[in-house]
Amino acid sequence: MSLLTARLRTFLPLAVLSLSLASVDALAARTLTDQLGRSVTVPDRVDRVVVLQHQTLNLLVQLDAADDLVGLLSSWKKQLGPDFVRFAPRLASLPMPGDLNQVNIESLLALHPQVVFVANYAPPEMIGQIESAGIPVIAVSLRQDRPGEQGKLNPGMTDEEQAYNQGLRQGIRLVAAVVNREKQGEALINYTFTARAQTDARLGDIPADKRIRVYMANPDLTTYGSGKYTGLMMRHAGALNVAAASINGFKQVSMEQVLAWDPQVIFVQDRYPEVVEQINGDPAWQSVDAVKHHRVYLMPEYAKAWGYPMPEALAVGELWMAKKLYPRRFADVDIDQQADAYYQRFYRVAWRPRPDGQ
Repeated sequence: MSLLTARLRTFLPLAVLSLSLASVDALAARTLTDQLGRSVTVPDRVDRVVVLQHQTLNLLVQLDAADDLVGLLSSWKKQLGPDFVRFAPRLASLPMPGDLNQVNIESLLALHPQVVFVANYAPPEMIGQIESAGIPVIAVSLRQDRPGEQGKLNPGMTDEEQAYNQGLRQGIRLVAAVVNREKQGEALINYTFTARAQTDARLGDIPADKRIRVYMANPDLTTYGSGKYTGLMMRHAGALNVAAASINGFKQVSMEQVLAWDPQVIFVQDRYPEVVEQINGDPAWQSVDAVKHHRVYLMPEYAKAWGYPMPEALAVGELWMAKKLYPRRFADVDIDQQADAYYQRFYRVAWRPRPDGQ
């Protein structure tokens, strides 16, 4: 037997074994339960992701998984604000094969994603279209909903605290598990709820009838009532959401209704600065207590008063809101320092307060 023959006999079994192991690795998969309660099988290692929900995009960046993204929702700048790109500059050049409620399947397939994240309220036919193309779909709500409510934008809730607190934990763990960032997910959860507890401890003795009445002003007289994280955010900041008793979910209200509520403070999300100018300049608003006393505040970007919770909103945003409402109770708190600690830890950049200090 020649030396070449001997070497081939040694090499070939090793080559076959290597190919077999590679095939097994390529086929390795896990089954996860998404927040619609669906069992979804995803590859064991995921590094090609399309995200068609802005809340999940925000979480992926905080979990240090931005490099795994190959496609985004088309409205991400509108939803997250134009400055969000500083956390992950490569987002600006990524393709946008769909949005919250629609997908271009040809454009999606061209990206060869292993997983697509969607909102829990994405149309069932959209989810089915993606799955029919052989791509796993993970739906995220950041809520723990009752059966029959998981796919709704404005679900019915018996316990908002439970639904959002447990739902945020579940959502972060789900997203982290898909992109193999479980350790980062647990760190984010622990930081978030520990920080919230510190804010809660300073406000627990304020009775319900002494809480400051607050209205969340969005464009076109839309606001958040019960069943949305925004109301829970206000509660943890020691406020009373004036819309909670009258409306459920995210809805438009009348000017007459706002005048009847007569809020003492008005908050406006960072992404809608024009609303502050409209309120302060419109004669119809001038009799509202908050306007008369110059208590219309534009929120910082981390105080995300969305219908869905974000960890930075719980960890830092509720603290900012609480300090605005009860400055004496938080006189010793440097809010910019708190924000910078969060940003350095999870966004890996420094916090940049606006020139107006808000």
